[in-house]
Amino acid sequence: MDQASTLRKLASNRDSNDVPTSAKNNRQIHTLSVTSGKGGVGKTNIVVNLAIILSRMNKKVLIIDADLGLANVDVILGITPKYNLYHLLEGQKKIEDIIVDGPEGIKILPASSGIQELSELKTDQKLLLLEALDSYDGDFDYVLIDTGAGISSNVMYFNSAAQDIIVVVSPEPTSITDSYALMKILSQNYGQKKFKMITNNVSSPQDGKRVYSHLTQVTDHYLDISVDFLGYILVDENFPKSVKEQRPILLSYPNSKASRCLNLLANELLNIKYSPEDISNIGFFWKKLFANT
Repeated sequence: MDQASTLRKLASNRDSNDVPTSAKNNRQIHTLSVTSGKGGVGKTNIVVNLAIILSRMNKKVLIIDADLGLANVDVILGITPKYNLYHLLEGQKKIEDIIVDGPEGIKILPASSGIQELSELKTDQKLLLLEALDSYDGDFDYVLIDTGAGISSNVMYFNSAAQDIIVVVSPEPTSITDSYALMKILSQNYGQKKFKMITNNVSSPQDGKRVYSHLTQVTDHYLDISVDFLGYILVDENFPKSVKEQRPILLSYPNSKASRCLNLLANELLNIKYSPEDISNIGFFWKKLFANT
């Protein structure tokens, strides 16, 4: 039996018998991927700071650094994990040995940097990661997946596993063009029809909405998808400062323009509504991972 058939069989068995512990406790988990067509648009910064805000709102949060070959979450936070996903996928460590504590009570599943073989996960690696995540009883409210940029198979895989796909777009024409390409492939090849959008590094609220409007005019015309505007983050000189300091802007500059925007975005996230079948149990996320292997 080939690997894909094996995964389908395992997924079928899990649907009927193997319910994760968190599902038995009826814990509802919200899985959000934060992604971009182009690198350098601030995606990882957004993930880290949103996680901190959600944790302050008494939500249990896990960040999965899904940029497996070029990890940045640990760099942004100024932490040096002893182990990472490479050690898990090589069978050297268990997931509980890898997950580390971040600021404000968040948990982080760190990835590796500079390991080329992780840039395209194989089927057996995806299965191993899935089983490890499923076995970890973190009882989370939110899982934030920081994907890589672009249209690699890893990016497609993790985006397809999330309940909500949040696309980060900057005003640069290349960012807008690449974001359209990302959503086009996710829609046409992976059946994803609903997206959220954050416009980052914009000069004004009007500029943020203009970027969204410009992009959705094209998606409305050519793609059968919906794109909801989640919000914007204003240009803020404190953002690059916080990156150099390796400390999230919410901790270093809590009253900055960007920090205020991030707080508004987090409030919007808390109002996200899912269908009952989406959030009936934690198994939704893991089953989607199986389905897209």
